[in-house]
Amino acid sequence: MASDTETNLVAPARRGPYAKTAKRRQEIVDAATNVFATRGYHGGSLRDISRQIGLSLTSVVHHFPAKSDLLSAVLENADHTGGGDWFFDRARTDGVKTAIIELVRRNLDRPELLRLLAIVSSEASDAEHPAHGWFVRRYENFATELERLIAHDVALGRLPPGVDAEDAAHLIIAVWDGLQLQWLLDPAQDMPGRMDGALRRLLG
Repeated sequence: MASDTETNLVAPARRGPYAKTAKRRQEIVDAATNVFATRGYHGGSLRDISRQIGLSLTSVVHHFPAKSDLLSAVLENADHTGGGDWFFDRARTDGVKTAIIELVRRNLDRPELLRLLAIVSSEASDAEHPAHGWFVRRYENFATELERLIAHDVALGRLPPGVDAEDAAHLIIAVWDGLQLQWLLDPAQDMPGRMDGALRRLLG
């Protein structure tokens, strides 16, 4: 468990060996992703992260003065590498069902990303968690965009006219999260196949 003292460390003055660089920041973010995906935000510490990449704690704190700053960078990086822009472009071009199944298949090669989001989102159900607002906004935004994509497919005749876009969007997200968690627990499960079956039931 990370201590309050560690979480609130103040960054030292800027100087040569600790100068901020994009490469070093990314190394720290990658290490933090692994630690948070394994131990959660509360269970992982800045010392764990610094040990993983052979840096001093002072160097890590120089780049990220508080652990909550590092968590924000980790989540932003996860969103960026998660294929958001690609997904929405593909859904508009080829349909939402095609885009979802392809993203599910891509995520089979990124278990650490899925584990990170599963663990930290569960912790963030606590309103006092530093990532609470981030996950609330993420789910709201994704549900809104998914609803629009479903409505777009209905308008183009890709989906039957009776589909309730708002209801379907929220149910798809719930099923998606549940299937990812089951797959993390048992990778032998056919996540793309089960997601395809769920989409057929929810979207027709």
